Amino acid sequence: MVFGIIAAGEGSRLAAEGITVAKPLVKVGGTPLIDRLLHVFMNEGAERIAVICNDKMADVQHHLEVVQREGLDGQNIPLDFIVRSTPSSMHSLNVLRPLLGNGSFVLTTVDTIFREDEFHRYVEAFRQAVDNGQDGLMGVTDYVDDEKPLWVGTDAGMRVTGYYDMADATGGAPRPTYISAGIYGLTESCWATLDHCLERGEHRMRNFQRALVGDGRQLEAFAFTKVLDVDHASDIAKAEALIQEGV
Repeated sequence: MVFGIIAAGEGSRLAAEGITVAKPLVKVGGTPLIDRLLHVFMNEGAERIAVICNDKMADVQHHLEVVQREGLDGQNIPLDFIVRSTPSSMHSLNVLRPLLGNGSFVLTTVDTIFREDEFHRYVEAFRQAVDNGQDGLMGVTDYVDDEKPLWVGTDAGMRVTGYYDMADATGGAPRPTYISAGIYGLTESCWATLDHCLERGEHRMRNFQRALVGDGRQLEAFAFTKVLDVDHASDIAKAEALIQEGV
C-alpha cells in the first residue's frame, strides 16, 4: 500500500496561540505529528510514503532528510518527499502525484488524528473496496469538531452521494449525518477528475471531492467514531486522549 501525507500547511492558528514549531513537528503524546503518521503507515505495511511540505519549513525538510537517511526509531522508512508551497491542498495532491504512482493510495493531512485500530480496519476495507471495483473509500465521522466541516451525503449502503458546505444546504437531499474526516483512499481514476479541477482553476480538497461525485466516481464512506485536526493548542490534549482510545 502507498500512503501520502499533505504537510504543507503553515499552522498559523497554532502559531498565534504561542506554538511556534512547524505543525508537522508539533508533539502529541511526545511524538511529532509527522512521525506518528509514519509509524501508523508502517504498521499497515507501507511500501512507499510520499510527503509534501512547504518551502518555508526548513526544520521539517531537515527532519524528513534524517528519517529518509537514518530511519525512524530503528526502522527504515520508504519515504519520498517534495518541498514546495502550493495554493491549496488540492494542488499539493497534484504535486504528490509522481510519488504516489499509478495505483491506489491512502492520503491524509499531517494533523489528522484518529484511533489506530479504526484506521487499520479502514485500510482493510479500502483494499476490499478496490478489489470490488470502487474508485475510493472516504473516511467520515459524525463527530463534529471542525470550524468549517465538509458534510458528506450518504445513502443506506454508505455510498457517497454528495458533499456540502452546510448540513442544511443539500438541495433537497436528506440532511447528512457525517462530515469528511480528511482521510482519502483513492484509485488511479481520481487523476482525471483532478486534471479537470485544475483546468477549471479550482482550489481546495472539498471541491475535488465534489468533482469526484460529479464525475460519477464510485465512492464509499467508512465511518470513524471520532477524527479531529490539530488546529489549536487546545486540540493537543484532545488528540492525546483520542490516540489513547485506539491503543
